[in-house]
Amino acid sequence: MIFSTLGRYFFMRYVITTFWFFLGVISIVYLVDFSETAGRLAGLPGYTVSVGLLMTAVRLPFILQQTVPFIALFVGMTVLIALNRRRELVIARAAGISVWQFMTPFVMGAFFVGLLTMFALNPVAAWGQRQAETMEADLRGDPSYHNKLSIPWLRQSDGKDDVIIGAKAILDNGTTLVNVVFIHFDSQGNIVLRQDAQSAKLEDGYWLLNGVVERRPGEIPDHKGTTKVRTNLKQDFVSERLAQPETIAFYDLSNRIAIAKSFGISTKALETQFHSLLSQPFLLVAMTLIAATVSLKFSRFNQSRSVILGGILSGFVLYVVTVLVKAFGSSGVVPPFVATWIPVIVALAFGATILLHQEDG
Repeated sequence: MIFSTLGRYFFMRYVITTFWFFLGVISIVYLVDFSETAGRLAGLPGYTVSVGLLMTAVRLPFILQQTVPFIALFVGMTVLIALNRRRELVIARAAGISVWQFMTPFVMGAFFVGLLTMFALNPVAAWGQRQAETMEADLRGDPSYHNKLSIPWLRQSDGKDDVIIGAKAILDNGTTLVNVVFIHFDSQGNIVLRQDAQSAKLEDGYWLLNGVVERRPGEIPDHKGTTKVRTNLKQDFVSERLAQPETIAFYDLSNRIAIAKSFGISTKALETQFHSLLSQPFLLVAMTLIAATVSLKFSRFNQSRSVILGGILSGFVLYVVTVLVKAFGSSGVVPPFVATWIPVIVALAFGATILLHQEDG
């Protein structure tokens, strides 16, 4: 069916509708995010309209990535309802083409969009989110608004010096810490030095601290421009320990998981993100099947509003469940594979079952 004239026609209708939906969503998201960015950062000294436009542009793929399942749902409903209203699906049925045959181009189109999201949109979104965070951090000069719910803490020990490291924000996949504190302990567990710095950059064999205030017990605080703190931590280890899975591209996730396992770091969040992206094409297929369950019944004038609303609510519930279970997978409550694939498989089975009941009795 997909290679026939009718199949190519249905496929192109799906692709064109998808393009217009993406264009509309991009326009709306860009305007809304730019307005939100301007309202949040307009009072900062270095902020200009061009900076706001650039920040919104680099963050746009990350936001757009979250809307792809809903775009697939509404594209499927829009295309099928339009074909029904023009009686093209009625003619296809009269020609002996089953619902499973003329749904093939739409399913393949949704699967193709999922592949593009996984292989093209996600890497750009991960890069753009990192750049947007860095740009906002530079504007504020005090990006403590980042990671308020997960303040990073590290411990390094070389046998002589035991150091606890904490920070309010992380950048550059964890190799740059902002508003950082280094607490040094001696062999008896007593605090011998505290260093507060504006930032700390992990170099080869040492931390480079900038804007440092050193405090020793019973001594006056000492201010230094820069100083170095010896470390045996490797950049790969710190990156895996502190990096956010959403800022890692799909191509690099499997390598990051292997590195994290070699360091003994929990990989639940990384594995959940990997399987979530891997299941994206099948999630969009499930959304398309759900759209078909409420759009294939022929109506001379208008589709039932209650039926369409039911399809929208079903897609919304599916999306909420996938996000909720993904959180369970990231925290280790549910195995990552189960957390990401079970909702998608259930949704595929649900959509296929309803179509079988509607079309084949």
